[in-house]
Formats: sequence, C-alpha cells, structure tokens
Amino acid sequence: MIELEELIKLNSEQNSRFDELKKSIHLDELQSRLSELEKLTESQDFWGNPESSANVLSEITELKKKISSFNEVSSLVETNQSFLELIQEENDLEIANELEKSIKETQSKLDNLEISTLLSGKYDKNNAIVTIHPGAGGTEAMDWADMLYRMYTRWSEQNGFKFTELYFDPGEEAGAKSVSFLVEGPYAYGYLKSENGVHRLVRISPFDSGGRRHTSFASIEVLPEMDDSLKVDINPDDIKMDVFRASGAGGQHINKTSSAVRLTHIPTGIVVSCQTQRSQFQNKDYAIKMLESKLIAIKEKENKATINDLKGIQMDIAWGSQIRSYVFCPYTMVKDHRTNFEVGDVQRVMDGDLNGFIFAYLKQNAR
Repeated sequence: MIELEELIKLNSEQNSRFDELKKSIHLDELQSRLSELEKLTESQDFWGNPESSANVLSEITELKKKISSFNEVSSLVETNQSFLELIQEENDLEIANELEKSIKETQSKLDNLEISTLLSGKYDKNNAIVTIHPGAGGTEAMDWADMLYRMYTRWSEQNGFKFTELYFDPGEEAGAKSVSFLVEGPYAYGYLKSENGVHRLVRISPFDSGGRRHTSFASIEVLPEMDDSLKVDINPDDIKMDVFRASGAGGQHINKTSSAVRLTHIPTGIVVSCQTQRSQFQNKDYAIKMLESKLIAIKEKENKATINDLKGIQMDIAWGSQIRSYVFCPYTMVKDHRTNFEVGDVQRVMDGDLNGFIFAYLKQNAR
C-alpha cells in the first residue's frame, strides 16, 4: 500500500491537473453546443439530409461522451478529497485502501480526458489506415514488421477499436514484406498519428545461429480514412490496376480471395493493395480509399493545388531516422526519441501498451 504522504501528494497533483483541464475544456460551451444540436434534431426536416443528420448525431455523441467524462472525473476528484479528510480524521486503513484505488482510477480517467482535449486536428476523428514496411535486412526486418503488426492488433483490441486487415504480403521465411490494416473507431487517427515514422529494433536475432545482436528497422505510415465528403480528382487513366492471387500464409493471414487488387498511381508512383474482401470490386473500392487518403495527405503536406503536382514521399528506413527504439538486449527499454518518454518493460509495449507514448506525443504536439 502507498504511504499516506504519497497519497496526499498524488491527490494534490490530480487536483491541479483537473483545474488546468477545466480551463481548457470550457464545459459551458460544450453544454451550449449540445443543446443547440439537440434542438436541430427536433425540426421536421432534420432527417431530410441523411449525410448532414449523421454528422450532427455523431457530434452529439462526442459531446455527450466528453461531458460525461468530465463529470465522472469531477465526481472522482470530490470523492478523493472526502476520503482524504476522513483518513486524516480517523486514520482508517480501509478508507486509505479505497482512496488508493480511487486515485489510480482517477489517474486513468484524467489521462483519457486530457487526451480527448488534445485531439482537435482536422482529421483526428477519422478512422486510420496503417501500412507497415520493413527496412533493409531481409527476414530479420520482415519479422520486425510482423511484430509491430501484432503490437497494433493488441493495442486496437485493448482500446475498443475495430481492426481489419487489408493486405498482408508474407516473407519467404517469416514476417511480412508489407502489411496494411484499417483501425475503426472515434479518434483512431488522432491516436495513431503519433506512430507515423521509422521504428528501430535491437535484439538477439532468432535467425542468427551465432546468437549475435541485430538492429532492424520498419516504417509505419498512418493516414486518416477520408469520408465521402472529401474526394480528390483522380484521372482514371492515371491508375494502373493489377489483379493477382493473394499469397496468404495461413493462420490469421489465411488467403481469403484470389482477386487481390494492386493500384499504382502513375504520376506519383504510389502503390496500394487490398486482398481482404472476397470480390475484386470490393478490394478495388478499399484500394481506392487508401489511394485517396494518401493523395490528400501528401497534397496537404506539400501544399499543392492539384494531384498532378505531387511527387510522392521518399522515406529512408534506416539508422538516424527512427522515432522510437525497442531494445531487447543488452537491456530492455522502449524509448521515443521525439518526447524522451520511455518504458523499461519492452514486452508490455509489444503486447499493446502504447498509450503512454501516444499521450506524451499529443502533449508535446499541443505545446
């Protein structure tokens, strides 16, 4: 059990954090906006425009969630203060245990509430399309790409997001040559945009009979899935389509279709693939969505007026370009080089515990 002095200190820190959050959340404005939107739903012509009504209902859901989270944390902060006063009066061990549990719960909910205030980017609410590419290094790098794929699968499950594999090209011996997947849920892109970049692995290679230490790299590309209101003008003549048999590896990557689709955008050289659906047409639709997301992201990043002005993105998947290092040997540590946030338990991170890194990145970005 944590000492009383430490509980008092933690409680004081949480109170300060909550006071700061109150200033940035503007609860009155959220409640006012919610009332305004709820009145809109009462009008007779509200359901006349399905797209508009869906957007309004989505915003209502998000506002209610944010207000509910705020009220929940506010209630916990008050409860903790009451517990603390009782302990100081009666020195009751049972109440102290309850306070310790409540402070841990408050910490988690405070983190979630603060993250929700930091997710205010243009596409933060969108689903996320994630692609993993191994760097140079053959089987070792491809195995690292597959390990990262598993890590994001676990993170999605733990945080209530729907996870759909779009494309998996297996390596000859192990791992993956390329992986794409869709993460669906509120603010999926807002959370996962922190993962965009090169990830470095240091470990004793299971593929090296000499038991030597190896360094491997893989790049993570994270893009928001664009809704139907955001379209780019793509000339059909600029797209080359190849249909091929998906090379499934069995298990979780079982070959579901013989109509996998690969699209190449000729002006930029961008290539996207999808094999998750059972028909060529469905795979093409998903691939078009992936291509549109890439083109919009690059177009905005390069501040270009038209798609024809784009050149695509070149990324060096090698030493010096990494955003995060995962060290298994000679010690265990995962360190983010942008924020300096680090965790000593590398296996915990590989099992999907990424929220500390995401939170640190969002806070730094906000500053």
